[in-house]
Amino acid sequence: MTVFNNERLLFTPASPEANAIPLVFAYPNTYSVGITSLGYQIVWETLAMRPDVRIRRLFTDIAEPLPREIEILGFSVSWELDYINILNCLKSLNVPIHSAERTLNHPLIFGGGSVLSANPEPFAPFFDVILLGDGENLLHDFIDAYKEIRGASKDEQLRHLAQIPGIYVPSLYEVTYDSPQGEIQSIEPVDNTIPATIQKQIYRGDRLSASTVVTENAIWENIYMVEVVRSCPEMCRFCLASYSTLPFRTASLEKSLIPAIERGLQVTRRIGLLGASVTQHPEFEALLDYFSQPKYDDVRLSIASVRTNTVTEKLAQVLVRRNTRSITIAVESGSEKVRQIVNKKLTNEEIIQAAINAKSGGLKAMKLYGMVGIPGEEQTDIEQTVQMMQAIKKAAPGLRLTLGCSTFVPKAQTPFQWFGVNPDAKKRLKFLQKHLKSQGIDFRPESYNWSAIQALISRGDRRLAPVLELIGDYGDSLGSYKRAFKQLRGQLPPLDFYVHEDWSTDRVLPWHHLQGALPQSTLLNHRDRAIAHLNPS
Repeated sequence: MTVFNNERLLFTPASPEANAIPLVFAYPNTYSVGITSLGYQIVWETLAMRPDVRIRRLFTDIAEPLPREIEILGFSVSWELDYINILNCLKSLNVPIHSAERTLNHPLIFGGGSVLSANPEPFAPFFDVILLGDGENLLHDFIDAYKEIRGASKDEQLRHLAQIPGIYVPSLYEVTYDSPQGEIQSIEPVDNTIPATIQKQIYRGDRLSASTVVTENAIWENIYMVEVVRSCPEMCRFCLASYSTLPFRTASLEKSLIPAIERGLQVTRRIGLLGASVTQHPEFEALLDYFSQPKYDDVRLSIASVRTNTVTEKLAQVLVRRNTRSITIAVESGSEKVRQIVNKKLTNEEIIQAAINAKSGGLKAMKLYGMVGIPGEEQTDIEQTVQMMQAIKKAAPGLRLTLGCSTFVPKAQTPFQWFGVNPDAKKRLKFLQKHLKSQGIDFRPESYNWSAIQALISRGDRRLAPVLELIGDYGDSLGSYKRAFKQLRGQLPPLDFYVHEDWSTDRVLPWHHLQGALPQSTLLNHRDRAIAHLNPS
């Protein structure tokens, strides 16, 4: 009996037609991680509901029985550092890792997800096709277009697919550089039949996503997830989750949320409300009242992300009655200046009040998310974070406090894409560790070194592909990156070029030809407003 037998499906897959396309949809991580991804679930359901597709799933530790001949192989990529598993998967299936080396005897390789939609360039040589944006419409457009040229030459297939809005074919774009170690000079289509830019596709409906499968083998065991909002109205300037999914959309309470939740409650009593800012749904109070009904007394309710100044005593009470003991908020910093730089519209008083309300409502713990190395941050700002945590502890004694802290990583298609990683972030994490531990506050830092590698991939161009290949041979460790850059010295810029350098705003960015939710002029405006807080005079 496999983990697939433990799944409870909330949809009925179509019966494949005789000539259905044999397609494998992979998640480049373990089953327990991949099946917890709502994005992966939705793509799987969308394809499984088509009778013209015969879909099988593949994870790094398990797979459904795969067809002898795979016609299309897709990957959902939601974390930069999962790329190593993509290369390993291709090798295990005897598929050349480079698109240029594949023929019609090999599957067409496509990818999608938040990482590829923001900046697919480090992975460009590995994919035939990349889907940019929301899958609700784009997946159907992709399969429909593929059917029109199924059996044609690979060149004909790729050229045809490149005409579909949101479908990016990397091999049909040429990148030139000032020098092997220099900046990008231009990114142009190979000829005038190929679109010069590719527009990310945005789904604008009021029915958002919900789980299509519930299983005890997911990381969040037996959870049914409902997407309450998509994007975030706050628009913190470093946040890919906000900028990459604009505009802010909310699911209709009566038409979407309530029916979806009722479906989930038929198979599980654990519900997760997802979104970058769930409590900013305009009908969130009504949603709380819905869950307050006595018939849901045995339901365990989890909320992914809570806007700090929406943490009310009522919210805490509902969560406690629904078997939740803690709540998570993102504050970024204890410094008012730093919060203004990133566009975090919060005061310390609101943060402290959230803790007071959480405790008054019966919650036992609160986790805060912070960040170090934000552009313009100074040591005094770090000290203010310590002072803020001390003030919270004093105002809400007995509430167990945790500060999870990451290093600022510049993300493509956000206003902070031009800033590099601050090397001082490493010692600032250590400062927080020292001063919070002595106060009895749990401090959980993310690895500075791995944050630097994440930045490398986030800001990388196609010259990184040979580095990623070498990592696959050397082993996925921090030392392997330095070794790979040393071996390829002279063929690409140094590590600091991608990770630590601040980039000028007039340079050609690796994702110059990919149009996100906002034009670059708007991102620049947000960047300039952040810089204004560094020199308020």
